[in-house]
This record gives sequence, structure tokens and C-alpha cells, in this order.
Amino acid sequence: MRADVVIVGGGVVGSSIALHLAEGGQCSVIVIERATSYARASSALSASSIRQQFTTPVCMGMSRHGFDFYRDIGERLAVEDERPEIGLVERGYLYLAEAGREAGLEAAVRVQRANAVPVERLEPLALADRFAWLNVEDLGLGAFGLAGEGWFDGYSVMQAFRKKARSLGVVYLHDEATGLAMTASRVTAVETARSGTIVSGVVVDAAGPHAAPVAAWAGFQLPVAPQKRTVFAFRCAEPPKDLPLVVDASGFYVRPEGDGYIAGGPAWLPDADPDDLDADYAQFDEAMWPALAHRIPAFERIRMSRAWAGHYEMSTFDHNALIGWTPGVDNLMIAAGFSGHGMQHAPATGRGVAELITKGRYETLDLSPLSVDRVVRGERIEELNVI
Repeated sequence: MRADVVIVGGGVVGSSIALHLAEGGQCSVIVIERATSYARASSALSASSIRQQFTTPVCMGMSRHGFDFYRDIGERLAVEDERPEIGLVERGYLYLAEAGREAGLEAAVRVQRANAVPVERLEPLALADRFAWLNVEDLGLGAFGLAGEGWFDGYSVMQAFRKKARSLGVVYLHDEATGLAMTASRVTAVETARSGTIVSGVVVDAAGPHAAPVAAWAGFQLPVAPQKRTVFAFRCAEPPKDLPLVVDASGFYVRPEGDGYIAGGPAWLPDADPDDLDADYAQFDEAMWPALAHRIPAFERIRMSRAWAGHYEMSTFDHNALIGWTPGVDNLMIAAGFSGHGMQHAPATGRGVAELITKGRYETLDLSPLSVDRVVRGERIEELNVI
């Protein structure tokens, strides 16, 4: 078996890359994905939100591109007369900073405004006036996104990418990559558990929380590790009106989901097992519920309905994605380490990687600040708004 491009990992990032390659019609593409139903895939378990409130221009640009893509996804990813529905809700993020600790949020707002991100700076009285359900007694500042932010159904997005890619000739193999065949500094083939050896001109490592072992087969130490995050779903007896996605100073986030809400806590240390998907129920009672009730008093009377866990593919280098050619390997492309931003940055990543493979350069959006080379150079990107 052979293909011009073999992609290891068929989640939202891998499938976006496959789609954009197929749209160009210049190469054959095979995607290797070990999951059968994708029910346990990181893309399916994501909280699936999108924001422009980053502090690095490349991330803001990727989010802007992603929101435009998702707003028009029914037309962009239609297959014959079937148009995907992803339930996109356009409602801003509300970032909160405690009194005496406003400096970081102030700096973020300045950078965002300088990059044409529509964000409103709100002091405590303005916060209380605009969001009557919010406890502002210990807050010093808020930042609220006015456009181009919201949330959607991540599983539907992933399936839409896959279906469109397959309609354009991309082959998906239900299999597991087990190694890379190398000649000098070049990958010649991908070895699999069931399909044998797949000869390829270019290999893309889009394996999410499994990306580091794939890169290691080519001799590169990729600083990406799985980090388990638990998401809690709950209902509220007296729902706060027009709740945006709130990112509290304590580190939790909460947003509406259907007729209820979902919430998650701050980051934990990277885990060793990317297949550990056991929800951490104790986190809700011990940390999440008290923090939620403090910030939004209506959440004192809530009932958790379910919880699930997924993995961030955390970039332990600087918490920003690693996109580009692998240092020392001629034809291994990496698209990994999104650190919780994969769903929102998948459209820009797919287009950018396809351009880099087929044209040798970025044309739509310059993603070079996220190059894998920066690991070798030791040049970290300082992104203030990582959740």
C-alpha cells in the first residue's frame, strides 16, 4: 500500500489536514486511526469552544479563521445535499481577574485590541451591572469578547471533516501505527498492526496525546504529553441569564450546554497513560462546586448529571501548538501539542499544513511562529491565556 501523504491520527486536526490536502487534488492521502467509533477520541471529548482572546497574534489569527470556517461549515463541508450542523453558539468569553492581580489581564486586553480583537474591558461595577448573577466582591477586572467567540458540537465537527475528506478520496484505515521505516534522515513508510507497511512520500504526526511516541520513532523527542481533564455537566434550579463562557480567576471555566451547563477545572500535571479516561468525580465536590458557587451564587443549588474525561495534548515546552517539519527529518510533518486549542485551530492548521506540504510555504495564514524548530532553538512563546 502506498500514498503521497500518510496521516497518523484521524481526529479533528488530522482530518482537517486530510480534507485540505484532498481539496487541492494534488496528492493521495491515507489516514490511520486506531479508534473505531471515535467516542473515546480527544476531539469527541472536548469542551469544543472557540475564542479570540489569546495574547499571541498567530493564535488570534487561527481562531478568527476557525470561527469563520465554522460559521460557514454547512456550505464548506457539504457532501452532495447533506450539510453538517454543529450547533454553533456565538457568545463571548468572560475572563476574570482578582483584585490586585489585574496586570496580566490588562496586558492581554492591550495586545488583543492592537490585533483587532473585539474585547471589552470591564471594572467591577461594570461587571456587576452587565452580569447581575456575578459575585464581583473580590474581582479587579474582567474582559469580555464581543464577537467571534462561542462553542459548538465538537463530535459533529470531527465527523463533518471526515465525511467530506472521504468524499474527496481520502482513505481512512482502522488500524494502529506501530513504527516508521527510515532511510538516513527520511521516513520511507509507516508500519501498522494490521495493514502492513504503507509507503509514503510525507508522513504527518497528528496523533494528539499519542504524538510523542510517533515522533520518537523518527528519533525526535517531541515535548507533548497527555494531560487528563474532567468535564462536569450539571443543571441549575435558577439558571443565570445569558451566561457566556466564564473563565474564573481560580482557573475553572463554565458555559451553557443545552438546557444545562458544563464546567472544568484548572490544569493538572501531564499523565503517563493517554488511555486513562476515568472521570475525577472528587474534583467536583472538593474544588469545582465551591468555586462555582462563590463566583456565581445561583450555582449553590446545582446537581451534577454526568462527567467525562479527555486528554489535552499538552505542549510541555510552552503550551502552544507545534506545527511544521521535524528538525533532522526531511519529510515528517508534526501537527500536535495544541494544549486544548485543537478544535478551534483545526481549520487553520489543516489549511496551513496542506499549503506547506504542497506549495512549500504558508499562503493563507503564517503559522511559522509555531514551528517545531523553536524547540531546538529554545525559543518559547509566552501565551498568557491558556486554559
